[in-house]
Amino acid sequence: MAGTVVIIIILSVLVPVAIIMTGLLFSGILGTILQKDVDREHEGSELFELSRKDFSN
Repeated sequence: MAGTVVIIIILSVLVPVAIIMTGLLFSGILGTILQKDVDREHEGSELFELSRKDFSN
């Protein structure tokens, strides 16, 4: 009976968290790769300068 409870807890808590964390990791890696590619394509143009501007003022 205790083994069943442990398996249910693992399947309902740990597996979804692991899936979310894996998606988070791959999203970060993909975002970094794509940002570097876009920066390389638009280097020297106004689009590149606009993406580097600080709009916090």
